[in-house]
Amino acid sequence: MKSLKYIFCFTFLVACSGNTENENCKFLLDINVNTSINLSLPQYSQLQFDTQSIYIPNFGNGGIIVTNAVTNYLAWDASDPNHAPSSGCHLEISGLEATCSCGDGNTYSLINGQPLNGSTLVCGLKNYRIDKSGNNLLISNY
Repeated sequence: MKSLKYIFCFTFLVACSGNTENENCKFLLDINVNTSINLSLPQYSQLQFDTQSIYIPNFGNGGIIVTNAVTNYLAWDASDPNHAPSSGCHLEISGLEATCSCGDGNTYSLINGQPLNGSTLVCGLKNYRIDKSGNNLLISNY
């Protein structure tokens, strides 16, 4: 009976240890991001209004897009996760959507990070954590 317990536990652990990450979603590097923005500064002041988004270069894979989604702030990597990054390519903001500037037309929601328009794209946008403290937003991935 004791050996049956060990077999069950071993089988359970092996079955649960599989990698569920999609093999097609490995274009973006896991780059450390740790930056703070002050919403009182002019370049970030439009984030004080609902449904507004801004692009911040030089962080993550292709910059960061920060969105004021009415109830909270969201941050996404500005590089298209469905193809390899290339210089000059990043997501361009249009309202609460972002479209890849590389000409492939990949469009994503800046609310949930998922591809739009009934797309067959398999990867959603890479999300970053935001902690709000007063008028400052701390953006990080750890």
